[in-house]
Amino acid sequence: MSDQNLEQLSINTIRTLAIDAVQAANSGHPGAPLGMAPMGYTLWQRFLRHNPANHRWPGRDRFVLSAGHASMLIYSLLHLTGYPKMTLQELKDFRQWDSQTPGHPEFFHTDGLDATTGPLGQGIAMTVGMAMAEAHLAARYNREGFPVFDNYTYAICGDGDLQEGVSHEAAALAGHLGLGKLIWLHDDNEVQLDTVVAKADSERMRLRFEGYGWQVLKVEDGNDVEAIAAAIEQAQAETGKPTLIQVRTVIGFGSPRAGTPKAHGEPLGDEGVAETKRALGWDHPAFTVPAEVAEHMSALERGAAQQAEWEGMMNRYRAEFPELGQEVDDLLERELPENLWEALPQWEAGSKAQATRSSSGEVINALAPLVPGLMGGSADLSGSTKTTITGEDHMQADNYAGRNVYFGVREFGMSAAANGLSLYGGLRPLVGTFMVFSDYLKPAYRLSALQMQPVTYVLTHDSVGLGEDGPTHQPVEQLAMLRAVPGAHVFRPADANETAAAWALALEYKKGPTALVLSRQNLPVLPANHDGVKRGAYVVRDAENAAVTLLATGSEVSLALDAAQALAAEGVAARVVSMPCFELFREQDRGYRREVLGTAPRVAIEAAASQPWFEWVGTEGGLVTLDRFGASAPGEVVLEKLGFSVDNVVKVAKATIA
Repeated sequence: MSDQNLEQLSINTIRTLAIDAVQAANSGHPGAPLGMAPMGYTLWQRFLRHNPANHRWPGRDRFVLSAGHASMLIYSLLHLTGYPKMTLQELKDFRQWDSQTPGHPEFFHTDGLDATTGPLGQGIAMTVGMAMAEAHLAARYNREGFPVFDNYTYAICGDGDLQEGVSHEAAALAGHLGLGKLIWLHDDNEVQLDTVVAKADSERMRLRFEGYGWQVLKVEDGNDVEAIAAAIEQAQAETGKPTLIQVRTVIGFGSPRAGTPKAHGEPLGDEGVAETKRALGWDHPAFTVPAEVAEHMSALERGAAQQAEWEGMMNRYRAEFPELGQEVDDLLERELPENLWEALPQWEAGSKAQATRSSSGEVINALAPLVPGLMGGSADLSGSTKTTITGEDHMQADNYAGRNVYFGVREFGMSAAANGLSLYGGLRPLVGTFMVFSDYLKPAYRLSALQMQPVTYVLTHDSVGLGEDGPTHQPVEQLAMLRAVPGAHVFRPADANETAAAWALALEYKKGPTALVLSRQNLPVLPANHDGVKRGAYVVRDAENAAVTLLATGSEVSLALDAAQALAAEGVAARVVSMPCFELFREQDRGYRREVLGTAPRVAIEAAASQPWFEWVGTEGGLVTLDRFGASAPGEVVLEKLGFSVDNVVKVAKATIA
C-alpha cells in the first residue's frame, strides 16, 4: 500500500471509530471528528512528541483538544497511537459509566490528556499558560546543549472556542508575550450548533489575530495532509509569535449531514453511518482497525526513543549542573522544603494590626525563595493584592524568566492561563484580584478544581468593609459561590497568623485550588494556632458552661471576641470559634467537630451571604450575616450600619438563647 493510501486509510479509521462510538452510545458529536480527522492525523503522526507508555513524560509536547465535544477524535488517536488503557473496548464504551472515554476529555481520568475541556474557550486559554510555562522554565533552567524544557504546545479549536470571550483575553496575552511555540489549529468549518457561523459572527479572524500579534496561516483544504503539515512547519519556524492556522474543513465530512448544523451534536443513525462509510469507501464492521493502520499509527517505539533521548540529556544535565538538576527534579515533583512551616513569618498577639492582604504579601515573599515554582501575578491589581514577588522580574517577551506576570485586566484569561501553568507541571501559580471579581474568573476556578490543579487564588477586599467603592466592589455572595465548588479549599483568615498558615496549607494541597479571601482593612493580631487552622476551625476563646457559641471567619473573628467580652459583662458565657476553612473542618472526625462546636446554640458572624452557615448553626441558630448588597461609605460605617457591631451581635446572641 502506498504511503498516501495508508494515510487516507488511517484518517478514515479515525473517522469511523468516532462515528461508531457515537452511534453505540446513541450520544455525542460525530460531525467535528469527521472533519478534523486529517488535522488530528497530521499533527499526531508527523509532529507530536509523546510517549504512550509514559503519558506524563516532562519532555513531551502538549496537546489540547479545546473543542472538547469532539472527544472521539482524541480518544481514537490515543487508541491508535498505543495508549495501553485506551483499548478498543473503551471506545465501544464511549460515554458509559467509569469508562476511559467520557463525553468530554477529562484530565486525571484518561491517560494522554493534558487538560479537561468542554467549556469552550478554556482549552485554548489553558494552552497559553502551558506555553508560558515552557518559555519561563526554559529561560530559567536551560543551558547551552541542555534543552531541558523545549516543547511545542498545540490546540485544535472550533468557532465556539474563538467566540467565547476568554479566547480574546488569552490570545491577546499570548501575542503580547510573543509565545512562538504556541500553535492553534482552527477547525474552520463555517458551522456551529444553531446555524452557520455567518449568521452569528462576522469577525474577520485573520485581522483579529494579527492585531493580537499572531501569525495567521490558512489551509484551504482540510483534507490536504501535506498543506496542513507545511502550515505546522511554517508555524514552528516563527519563533517570535504564536500562530493560528485556519484549516477549512467540512463538518460531518462524508455524511448525509455534511456541512450543516445537523452534523454537530447527534448520532448519524444506523443508515447515516452506513451511508457515511460508503462515501468514505469503508467496507469493514464497526470498530475495525486495519492491521496496517495499527502498525503505522503506533507511537510506542518513536515515543520511547524520544523519551530516552530526553532522559539521557537530563542525566548529563544533572551531572554537569547538580544543583540545578536537583531543583528541576524537585520542581517537577512539586517538592516543598522541609522547613516550610518554620519559614513562615510570625506575629506576636497584640502587635500592630494589619490587613490580611498585607500579611499575605509578606508570606509570599518569605516563601518564594524556598518554593521556586511559585510564580504569578494579578489582573492589574498587584499593588492592591500584594502579589508581587519582590526582587524578581516580570515575565515579558524579552525576559521569560520573570516570576511576576502582568496579566492585564483579564481575570478569566489570567485564571485559565494559571491552570495551564499548573497543568504543564512543576509550577505553583498564584493569581490575584478583588474578591468581587471572582465572578469573572469562576469558570476557570471550577476547572482548577475539576482538574485537581493547585492554583492559589488571592482574593482581596473581601467584604463590605472595603468601604467607599460601594456595592459594585463589595462582595456578598461570592464566598458561598466559591465554597460550593467541590475539591476547592476556601480560607478566610482572621489575622496575619492565620493567613500564614493558610498559605502553607495552600502550597501543601495538591488536589485542587485554594482561595485565600483577604481583607483590605487592618485586623488585630491574635495568638497563632497553626494546628487549629490545619483543622479548619478551632476555639479562640472558651467559656465554662458556654450559653452560646459564636462562629466567625476573617475580620468578624475579632468582632466575635469583642462581643463575647460584652456578653460576659452581662453574665452570658460565650465561646468563640474561628472557622477559616469550612472544607478542612468538614474533613475532621465527628469528635473534633463536636468538641469545637460545643452543645450550646450557635451564632454565625460573617460579612457575607448566610447560605453556607446553616450547616453549622442549623435552622435554629442565629445569623449576623449579609443577604443584601452593600453601600458606599467608610468601611467601618458600612459594617456598623449593616449589623456588624458588638451591640448587634450581642442582641442576636441573646435572642438565639432566649
